[in-house]
Amino acid sequence: MMEKHERLQQQIAFLMEIDKVKNIFRQTYLADGERKENDAEHSWHIALMAVLLQEHAEEEVDLLKVMTMVLIHDLVEIDAGDTYAYDSAGAATKRAREEKAADRIFGILPADQGAYFRELWEEFEAYETGDAKYAHLLDNFQPLLLNHASGGKSWAEHGVKRSQIYKRNEKMEETSKTVWECVKAIVEENIEKGTVKAE
Repeated sequence: MMEKHERLQQQIAFLMEIDKVKNIFRQTYLADGERKENDAEHSWHIALMAVLLQEHAEEEVDLLKVMTMVLIHDLVEIDAGDTYAYDSAGAATKRAREEKAADRIFGILPADQGAYFRELWEEFEAYETGDAKYAHLLDNFQPLLLNHASGGKSWAEHGVKRSQIYKRNEKMEETSKTVWECVKAIVEENIEKGTVKAE
């Protein structure tokens, strides 16, 4: 009984710690363009996308695993902060900052659950398995959809180029040809509007 109580206390401590993810704001605006979204909103959104868009994936995925992966993938940003997709300077130190954060945050959990979450996070970061590729597709597609809906607001603010978007999403086609075609159409439309730079 004492062991179960201690386990529950560790789980509660983790749940209270991850509440901080609601205060980590991203560069992407909500669809209405009124404010930037936070990491919790982003993670919820892509977890639901995982269910809805599964039919467009080129290979079978473990939906529960993908949903868990996308719900935990940004928890490290509680300590490491959000690194903007096109911030090359921030990208240089991102891995070290996030590994340190993963050690601390997942270390709050009981050992078995902490190890499982850490393994899922590492799998997501490695971007090699079908599940990780699908999770990345969702993680990249969602801000693209929000950027488009908000009139390209974040892209325009940061002077984002077509080549940057295509480079960031270069693995998307192998994960979902359907989504990739949609992405290209959105990018080209925003080039015409002037919110994405042709080069």
